[in-house]
Amino acid sequence: MGAAASSALTGLRHALPASAQSRAAWLWAAALGLAAAAALGAAAWSTTGRRWRRWRRGPRQLRQVGTVAQIWIYPIKSCKGVIVNEVECTEMGLRSGNLRDRFWLVTKEDGHMVTARQEPRLVLINIMWDNDQMTLSAPDMNDLVVPRKLSSTNAIRDCRIFGVDIQGRDCGDEVGQWITSFLKTETFRLVQFETHMAGRKSKEICHPSVQNYEVAYPDCCPVMMLSEASLSDLNTRLEKKLKMEQFRPNIVVTGCSAFEEDTWDEILIGSVEMNKVLACPRCIMITVDPDTGIITRKEPLETLKSYRLCDPAEKHLYKSDPLFGMYFSVEKIGSLKVGDPVYLMTQ
Repeated sequence: MGAAASSALTGLRHALPASAQSRAAWLWAAALGLAAAAALGAAAWSTTGRRWRRWRRGPRQLRQVGTVAQIWIYPIKSCKGVIVNEVECTEMGLRSGNLRDRFWLVTKEDGHMVTARQEPRLVLINIMWDNDQMTLSAPDMNDLVVPRKLSSTNAIRDCRIFGVDIQGRDCGDEVGQWITSFLKTETFRLVQFETHMAGRKSKEICHPSVQNYEVAYPDCCPVMMLSEASLSDLNTRLEKKLKMEQFRPNIVVTGCSAFEEDTWDEILIGSVEMNKVLACPRCIMITVDPDTGIITRKEPLETLKSYRLCDPAEKHLYKSDPLFGMYFSVEKIGSLKVGDPVYLMTQ
């Protein structure tokens, strides 16, 4: 209830004769109660509107469709991942303590992102996370510790990812020089996303019809999921068998059929509820060998194009990119771990 309305009701109550004041007091209490309920209702709608929509749809049934086999966090976009056994799943993706998925980004000096598409040897930078400390290692380089907490005097840089602006705090000259010395092509910086910064909005980076969420430096969604069976299916079509690391999923699922993950609209893992956003369109990034840092620009991209193109009705979303893996948004935050059942939620 606004201050003006509260003042008016107070004045009215004191203007009444004594005989009517008891009734006025009751009305005053009722008005306060209604106003408080309205305010709480508005707040609840603004923060849990999605839960309200779920309630209106009625109770849902759970059917197990798989089991979590692996969980990966990729702290620095395009560098090696860190495998973990348990994570919190936030609206912006996976977290294990201060280890966050794609919360660090390599950029050029002008702020434009750099990924393994342009610098394939980025995939050779290994990340060790111990006691909330990130240590970088790479072939022919001395290990380097990245400061866990950056100084407030470090510059906040304007960055650009696929044409969308976002900020990041510079991790310092030493880290920038280390990456520059390893890649040996031009000058690079490393920036870190901070939670008070504005994320990239889904409607800026995906089709306007997708759910409303924000991400830091991932391509487009908080969580990417892929099944072991889908990779096995692909490997039957290739001369050189590939590892899961080549496709950089966050959650690897076992116990389902190939590409069954394409059909999971709403899932529950641990205490986390997720909604399907769209399939993962694949580019030359998957032609970078994670062990050598060599990019071929051919396989497995060409093979996937032979049998994993989208339905013609979805070409406005995927164009000619083959689809492999599924992107999910986080409907209800919580935690999940390796071994958790993956449930499909249906009405």
